[in-house]
Amino acid sequence: MSEPASISSGIAERYATAVFEIAKETKTLAELEGGLDDLSAALAESAELRELNSSPVISREEQGKAIAAIADKMGLQPVLKNTLGLMAEKRRLFVLPQLVDQLRAMLAAEKGEVTAEVVSAKALTKTQSEKLSKTLADRIGKDVKINATVDEALIGGLVVKVGSKMIDTSIASKLSSLQNAMKEVG
Repeated sequence: MSEPASISSGIAERYATAVFEIAKETKTLAELEGGLDDLSAALAESAELRELNSSPVISREEQGKAIAAIADKMGLQPVLKNTLGLMAEKRRLFVLPQLVDQLRAMLAAEKGEVTAEVVSAKALTKTQSEKLSKTLADRIGKDVKINATVDEALIGGLVVKVGSKMIDTSIASKLSSLQNAMKEVG
């Protein structure tokens, strides 16, 4: 991990721990999870929000006002709204994506869940996703939440990552290994 990335991760972890502990004490973990989903979607969809978080040109006051207005509009719970305001004041909004990731990991651990990153050639149907989640849960022994993405370059099959384990059943991977085997023969 590069030094700036590890610094960002450390900053995000400290804020995430504080937010998580407060939400746990006030028994608002479910609301926190909903707010994180909304915030994550906003970060993914809005280039302006990403620019607001990382631009050195925008003053602390402007960042604070903008993020407070966004938090109000989204209906984020007070602990998350206040944390975002503090992060703007301290010029730490650039770690917002890592904060969301850290909080999601803490919430999953609290619920005994594991997230599986699944890449498929075509979008999984709800039935396929549920069946995969159940199969993984049986093997791992924990509830599994599926985070699915589509990559048509796989041609077919799946690439599943759970923690440090990866299962690659994609046709593209099988073709690549076949190609390597043919190179060794000829």
